[in-house]
Amino acid sequence: MRPTLRQLEYIVAVADTGQVGLAAEQLNVSQPSLSSQLAEVEADLGVTLFQRGRKGAKVTPVGEEVVRRARQILHEIQDLRASAQGGGIFHGRLRLGVLPSIGPYLLPGVVRRLHKEHPHFRLIVREESTRDLDEGLRSGRLDMIISTPEDHPGAQKTHLFTERLWAAMAQDHPLADLPATLSLADLAGQTFLTLGAGHRLSHVVAGMAAGAGGRVSDEYEGTSLDAIRLMAAMGAGIAILPNIYAATEAQRGTDVSLHFLSDDAAAREIVLVQPQLPEPRPGSEILADILRSEAQKILAQGRKP
Repeated sequence: MRPTLRQLEYIVAVADTGQVGLAAEQLNVSQPSLSSQLAEVEADLGVTLFQRGRKGAKVTPVGEEVVRRARQILHEIQDLRASAQGGGIFHGRLRLGVLPSIGPYLLPGVVRRLHKEHPHFRLIVREESTRDLDEGLRSGRLDMIISTPEDHPGAQKTHLFTERLWAAMAQDHPLADLPATLSLADLAGQTFLTLGAGHRLSHVVAGMAAGAGGRVSDEYEGTSLDAIRLMAAMGAGIAILPNIYAATEAQRGTDVSLHFLSDDAAAREIVLVQPQLPEPRPGSEILADILRSEAQKILAQGRKP
């Protein structure tokens, strides 16, 4: 039956590396052998999968769909083997995508626990924007992602936790002396600072700004939570920070005044997302439980004052 699983591995390797020679090296086969196998697949399918040139091998439009399906088939085979061994995802490798507003603050504790409880489990983490996470999940580049649910229609989602949002402002900001808990009405007319448009958080903050009668800064678009916190500390506006971040990073320093936001709109849901299959990947609920547990430890530090 063609293409064979080995040929599918060749296709994915070339797509990932962009070079036939490098793919052959990674797979421990000769370059002529790999090239011959690719040509055989293209002949069998009647399509061109890669445009080869001096700069490497570029996936063609029809090749992108073949690569996507090849990834899915290889993942299914990995899941089948893991399920037969009784260990689910914990007897293999998981490529996990995560929002940069969560990953650096939640995952260190999660990774330590996974290494302790599942020493054979290999976790590969990629921090990307909401848009890129969705693309990675759809293309098969990522196995699961930790994200917000709104931007991943058709995928399977497992609730992890709901994260409250905080307002951070300069220590000498006129609102800094207000109580530790604020409402959006208290932020009327203020300039809000947030991440770029590719992040779901930016849409949440835009809705909050509209509800408060404020505006999202068009002079500065942050690339990280640290960046928008620093801009708030310098008086450029009010940074809206997720609770996980506020509890692990922002509260360590004294460069901003932190205020809990009491409004229902000042929150976001975080979920574990995986492709829609008849059943979740074996072991995914165990991973979800570990993520929830570690998140609750952090969130307990940053509860409402």
